[in-house]
Amino acid sequence: MESELKAIEGDLVDARKNEYGRADKAAAWMVLAKLYLNAKVYIGQDKNTEALTYLNKVISSGYSLEGNYKNLFLADNHKSGENIFTVNFDGTRTKTYGGTTFLVHASVGGKMNAADYGIDGGWAGLRTTKQFVAMFDDARDSRAMFFKDGQNIEIDDITNFPDGYAVGKYKNLTSTGAAGSNPTFVDTDFPMFRLADAYLMYAEAVLRNGTGGDRTTALNYVNLLRKRAGASQVSTIDLDFILNERARELYWEGHRRTDLIRYGKFTTGTYLWAWKGGIKAGKAVEDFRNISRFLRLILLPIQT
Repeated sequence: MESELKAIEGDLVDARKNEYGRADKAAAWMVLAKLYLNAKVYIGQDKNTEALTYLNKVISSGYSLEGNYKNLFLADNHKSGENIFTVNFDGTRTKTYGGTTFLVHASVGGKMNAADYGIDGGWAGLRTTKQFVAMFDDARDSRAMFFKDGQNIEIDDITNFPDGYAVGKYKNLTSTGAAGSNPTFVDTDFPMFRLADAYLMYAEAVLRNGTGGDRTTALNYVNLLRKRAGASQVSTIDLDFILNERARELYWEGHRRTDLIRYGKFTTGTYLWAWKGGIKAGKAVEDFRNISRFLRLILLPIQT
């Protein structure tokens, strides 16, 4: 993967110059940076310096943070200058029961009004655990988009939608409140790579002693994201903080499993969440579950 991505770099369109939804140089740089950030796990080699090389390229390519976090997950999120690479969906031209159609419909149930999410009905499936809810320790953090009315924070029965807080992150509504083009198949694009992810990867690579970056810049990137969310600014960061901040910023975007593997927490008993390993209290699972196809797009997220 590394050699092929480097080989095609010269053939790809410059960053932010390609048709929306098509890969350009920045998309390839993000894949390379993710390969390097996870290299210690999969090949036993520290590649954080290489990760910073490509993250600096991405960050300097002219992408800009979306002013309102919620707009990144709406039916007109194609307008955002934060997206580096998206998987595009359209309720009229790209119909599927998977993708963001699944993410929107499956997240709605119980007392939630489907019209508030731009859809014609919920599938009452996805919720989140109390461990994830507890990560939002700042009540002002606007990224905590939970629906609590009629929902129990404890999950006693994983088949019962009222067990677990619902999440309203993705909607088939535009930033002006208009409904998407189709109430069944949504217009919302899936943000596979965005600038906020690059900022947090930069901070982690610096903390893992990669060269080509600095801690002052890393702290600034983190605080830019927290400022957008309305959360308090922080004066110091460490690796555990970055893992939690990635959870708060990037949940249900397909990154959490890889993050937990990189931190050595996916299978072990030192980090548990409700129903890990199939029991309510959570338990350690077999280490072979750390092995998977790298960077696969999972649109059935389980937030931990």
